[in-house]
Amino acid sequence: MKVRELLEVLDETIGHLKIALVANQQRIFESPFTSYEFAQRAIEIQEDLRDLEKLKAELEELDPESDVEEHYSREEVEKLLKMLELLRESESHVY
Repeated sequence: MKVRELLEVLDETIGHLKIALVANQQRIFESPFTSYEFAQRAIEIQEDLRDLEKLKAELEELDPESDVEEHYSREEVEKLLKMLELLRESESHVY
């Protein structure tokens, strides 16, 4: 996998998480009974976003046409791709 391709997947996941963050932040004010849960989830999403944005900055410094495996082990790349897939599919903005 090329660095450019991984950046595209990463951008898609970051976009999905930003939508989820806004949705959870808005739901905080719906009910006093559920506000804590949505606030907690928003904090978790912010932490995930921060980590992904750090990774994106790190990847942007690399040659976009180089293979990711040149910079990271194959196992790390596979774990990252699984994590990104789970984050995209989590639909954390839908409750």
